[in-house]
Amino acid sequence: MTAQSADFSNINQSSAQSFKAQKNLIKQLLAGKKVPCPKCQQALSATLPPAKSTSELVSIRCPKGCTDIELETELPGK
Repeated sequence: MTAQSADFSNINQSSAQSFKAQKNLIKQLLAGKKVPCPKCQQALSATLPPAKSTSELVSIRCPKGCTDIELETELPGK
């Protein structure tokens, strides 16, 4: 294994861990739990599109803006 191959495996592992952490954070928040921002510890909030909106974006943010996640969703009936 070369040094470059090892570097990519570290990056891949780090990316996978980050993805899992974000996925768990999103699941907890959308399940109604109070979830703190990993950086500033303020409560995260989710903004869902209004019922008759054409927007498909869900956003998850903390008040300071440290955490800012946008999710593209699929609306029923589309």
